[in-house]
Amino acid sequence: MKPHLAVTMGDPAGVGPEIIVKACDRLRDRIAAGDLRLLIIGSVDQLNRARALLGVDLDIPETTIDAEWPALACLQAGPQSGEIPFGEISFDGGNLAYLAIETAVRLTEAGRIQGLVTAPLNKEALNLAGHHFAGHTDMLAHLTGSKSSVMLLAHGNMRVSHVTTHVALEDVPKKLTPERLRKVVELTHEALIDLGVPRARIAVAALNPHCGEGGLFGRQDIDVSEPVIASLRAEGKDVVGPVAGDTVFVKLRAGQYDAVVAMYHDQGHIPVKILGFQVDPVTGTWEALSGVNITLGLPIIRASVDHGTAFDIAGKGIANELSLIEAIDYAERLGAARLARPRA
Repeated sequence: MKPHLAVTMGDPAGVGPEIIVKACDRLRDRIAAGDLRLLIIGSVDQLNRARALLGVDLDIPETTIDAEWPALACLQAGPQSGEIPFGEISFDGGNLAYLAIETAVRLTEAGRIQGLVTAPLNKEALNLAGHHFAGHTDMLAHLTGSKSSVMLLAHGNMRVSHVTTHVALEDVPKKLTPERLRKVVELTHEALIDLGVPRARIAVAALNPHCGEGGLFGRQDIDVSEPVIASLRAEGKDVVGPVAGDTVFVKLRAGQYDAVVAMYHDQGHIPVKILGFQVDPVTGTWEALSGVNITLGLPIIRASVDHGTAFDIAGKGIANELSLIEAIDYAERLGAARLARPRA
């Protein structure tokens, strides 16, 4: 029998409940056939509110941790907290978001869940509830006892991992160490293989303009990146760089590489999100966002939507579920690859 994936609701005041309902509705044939099994973890009340709001006739029964779960079910994270207003930051919203993740991690560690798919949480609400993390990645590292992890964004053939993410720009050069860069490349290579990209061609983006211009604009690309890349190539990995940041993503989009290692948050996020956002040219508003955020380096599988809680549209029934469906697909593929690996 195919194992369950956990879908955590994120902040129940955001768009998480409605995109989960929409995604389950679109995937109902696979669920009915037993080809996909999902355990939603979060607020049962908020999920039912979203179903009523959307008018979706889909049975998502409440279950318990000890039960034998049906192909689609919802598990309450912690105690029921009553109605949580859509679009508002609250203690209850942040606390439920944390409890959902904590529950999913423990179930995955116990072997009952194959991997996590996470809907967005609100960092302010999370911290208001006393859970002092910068987001999902830090929280998952803490809960699993992981010392480091890597963020990989994926949109079509645009796969971008990051040496650093949520740090001040002035701190990025200090965090570009040989050990960290090697770790990011190795985890990116492993993920590409798991996703069925056998050649795994990886480009390392330069930190400085024009790769430092021979040291005129900084020596990190010369002193740190170049030796690490040379060492990885000597081991047989298809790694090139440093490649100037203003051209490396064009080459990635053109199919010259299978992934890029970006040096910092915005360097990697901007090109992926420009391509991922679908914008109405008449109104100038975005209609959908395609793309997935995958956390590498954890003992568990985690894929996420590549957008936030969207409090401004939460509860209006207009949030798009595409990114969540893509995240479910990535979690399935990574989970299958992990199960197929020979046991040590």
